[in-house]
Amino acid sequence: MNVPVWVNGELIDPAQAAVSVFDHGLMVGDGVFETIKCVDGQAFALTRHLDRLMLSAERLGLPAPDVAAIAGGVRGCLAAAPPWPLGRIRVTYTSGSGPLGSDRGNQGTTSIVIVGAQAPFPDAAAVTVVPWPRNERGALAGVKSTSYGDNAKALAYAKERGGHEAIFGNLAGNLCEGTGSNIFIVKDGNLVTPTLASGCLAGVTRALVLEWHGGEEADVPLQELYDADEAFLTSTTRDVQPIRLVDDTVLPAAPGPVTAKAMRVFAERSAADLDP
Repeated sequence: MNVPVWVNGELIDPAQAAVSVFDHGLMVGDGVFETIKCVDGQAFALTRHLDRLMLSAERLGLPAPDVAAIAGGVRGCLAAAPPWPLGRIRVTYTSGSGPLGSDRGNQGTTSIVIVGAQAPFPDAAAVTVVPWPRNERGALAGVKSTSYGDNAKALAYAKERGGHEAIFGNLAGNLCEGTGSNIFIVKDGNLVTPTLASGCLAGVTRALVLEWHGGEEADVPLQELYDADEAFLTSTTRDVQPIRLVDDTVLPAAPGPVTAKAMRVFAERSAADLDP
């Protein structure tokens, strides 16, 4: 089944959809995006994701996206798609066509919505700590930017070593995040996740775990990941995923009791409210 995509206000057959080769999202990664989970054909936490899209655009200096139109595009794409048990919505927003360099153009922005099926993640993850730190003071810190080259390289590095996800430290030597996930550790029964000042993305699932389960935001020295009693990843499409292996270090439990409770609470609360 050919599911239409939404481009700048129109639902279009994917084979007919086109974006200019001069679009700065392609040319220099000058754009932002969101990945949104859909369950049985319904988007989860759409409002929070579109709020974050607006914040990312603001921080990148882009005009405010028309989130009402984008929400309509999401609904239109989902209405034409099969009701997958688990699906993925990709919203991309760029500065539009521009010159052959970093200067932005003035021809208007580009907005795109694509939906597709999502394969489930493994029950527990192996993660690989990569040698390239996040710059917590950089211009893109905390922005869900389409400039994802470092993430693509890091994930390839992790997979070459048997990992499912790559984990970044930051310049201060603290734990930061994964390529598409936030990370929590459990030490002596306490659940902790890096602060947003670490350079990590303000994940929607991260925020919901903190609201629904509780936990502390604090600087976490990178070494503490290896010494954790439990650890887990959070992201839009994986929800709460236990970590069983950090490089060559096997964690004591995956899931341990704190992680198991976080998984249960998240599953119950998210099933009860699709737009928390």
